[in-house]
Amino acid sequence: MSENPHLSKDELKRYARHISLPSFGIEGQNKLRKSSVLCIGAGGLGSPCTMYLAAAGIGKLGIIDMDVVDESNIQRQILHGSSNIGVKKIDSA
Repeated sequence: MSENPHLSKDELKRYARHISLPSFGIEGQNKLRKSSVLCIGAGGLGSPCTMYLAAAGIGKLGIIDMDVVDESNIQRQILHGSSNIGVKKIDSA
């Protein structure tokens, strides 16, 4: 991998599998880093979605959810834990 002013050494290592894809490369990873995504909901689908987007390197991630974490959410909404019960989901996320 060549020297890149946009991605740090740690980012180059972290995203090496993305970067190694011929149709993606460093340019694609830089596009992800400059991208913004707004997720509507931090529940059963929104929880893993936001985690995967963050792990993929999305630069700016917003979440809208007006709900609070309930005990019944814990087993399927992986962003939230027992210590977050009663907390707004956007604050828990």
